[in-house]
Amino acid sequence: MSFLRGVTDSKKMTKKAREEWSEKLHKARRRGKVEFATCSVSAREIDKKGISAAIRTAIRRALTRLNVNPKKSSVFLDGSLKAPERFVRQKTIIGGDGKHKLISAASVIAKVHRDAYVTRLGKRYPKYGFEVHKGYGTLAHRKSIQKEGRCPEHRESFCRNI
Repeated sequence: MSFLRGVTDSKKMTKKAREEWSEKLHKARRRGKVEFATCSVSAREIDKKGISAAIRTAIRRALTRLNVNPKKSSVFLDGSLKAPERFVRQKTIIGGDGKHKLISAASVIAKVHRDAYVTRLGKRYPKYGFEVHKGYGTLAHRKSIQKEGRCPEHRESFCRNI
């Protein structure tokens, strides 16, 4: 996949570079060169299942949306992630978002998708500054929760320690 030359770990890219790569990947998708799916899990579901189970749910949902053959499709995952066992050709790569171009591309799509989501949350819940801290547990984020209390998008498990 030579068109992925230059993509890298989304955390090492500027916002502008991530957005440019996201657009490039969406165009490649429309041309049938690549396929991807994004899936999210709600704060409520994370609190109910736990973060690890919620991540597994999101992976399963994404693979289901892609409608790929689990015996013939290669699945590359970052860190300690695992796909459902029926995906027999899966490979987990620690630090994969910086080592494997497909994982790098996935990290870009996920980051741009999430940033757009938290920007929308910032408009819905302006007192929390989601569009600034992007939902990460920064000091400003924690202070806004202390001042305003929890909104429906906050995980109880996260807010318990604030």
